[in-house]
Amino acid sequence: MPEIYVGLMSGTSLDAVDAVAVRFDDLRPVLIASHTTPWPADLKAKIQHLFQLGNDEIHHLAEVDPAIAHLCAQATRELLARAALPADQVKAIGSHGQTIRHLPERGYTLQIGDPNILAEQTGITVVADFRRRDIAAGGQGAPLVPAFHHAIFASDRRHRVAVNIGGISNISILPAASQQVTGFDTGPGNLLMDYWCQQRWLKPFDKDGFHAGQEPHDPILLETMLSESFFRQRPPKSTGRELFNPQWLQWMLKGFSGLSPTTVQATLCRLSARSIADAIKHYAPETEEIFVCGGGARNQTLMKMLREELPNRDVQSTSALGIDPQWVEAVAFAWLARQTMNNLPGNLPGVTGASGPRILGGIYPAS
Repeated sequence: MPEIYVGLMSGTSLDAVDAVAVRFDDLRPVLIASHTTPWPADLKAKIQHLFQLGNDEIHHLAEVDPAIAHLCAQATRELLARAALPADQVKAIGSHGQTIRHLPERGYTLQIGDPNILAEQTGITVVADFRRRDIAAGGQGAPLVPAFHHAIFASDRRHRVAVNIGGISNISILPAASQQVTGFDTGPGNLLMDYWCQQRWLKPFDKDGFHAGQEPHDPILLETMLSESFFRQRPPKSTGRELFNPQWLQWMLKGFSGLSPTTVQATLCRLSARSIADAIKHYAPETEEIFVCGGGARNQTLMKMLREELPNRDVQSTSALGIDPQWVEAVAFAWLARQTMNNLPGNLPGVTGASGPRILGGIYPAS
């Protein structure tokens, strides 16, 4: 009998909570409904405050943790109302939460959004805290989506790569004929472009890559950015705001004060495209097809640059495989919740570096 799960995702870009209802017919997910709930400005500001090291973080964490859970509950209720779907028909919610710190090299990652409150507010069992078990097993705790990409997007005949471009970009290398799947974070996706657009044009993001498409990138600035040691680090590896943040960008821009804002935006866009392409060329040179998801799939300039960087390869969005790129990560966390509820592993040790497959997350039963 088909089962229905809800997936909730809020990524590094901190733009909204994406919610999906997914029906699993055998193993194939069918998207029933989707919904986006923007972050209220005051809550977003509090979350951004938590990104910064400082005093009294425990108090701010204690305030923000339940607030995120309440917003996730609201997103779930609005999703179910849109789908005319009773809560008692949902097997479980897979909730990613909001990442506040990701420092696997120090042995921890932290996603907040109290699953106890989410279960109480929705009356639905919640699976949450997916990343820490992988870190406990010696892994990076990220990326987790390659296991889902392998289950849903892999081909028996074609070598594929799935590229998720959120705030941070990651790739899933999906060889033909079920060979070993690998994947890792490649570097910044939308994060630095969003920040620059907010600072220079007072817009939350560069819609369709408009500003990035106005001028050529600066090749010297690009090479300066690519000198960052993360790009040369071998996988497994993951990253986040702890490295690629406004301070990193300001450091890289020293000596480039004469560049126009649009040239900087074009260079940041090219940085995302080049770092993804370099990773594919180095670790998956046989790749034939590339499928892009996440917010970056809607950035026309970024997609154009990816095609320039990866000639003779078919680059398109995951819409070609039946899932709108905006919803792939949320669907992935519905899938991960299903794995956990069925006592199945959700990580790929070849991706995260964990010592073995692990059932991920904690289960918070409905009242």
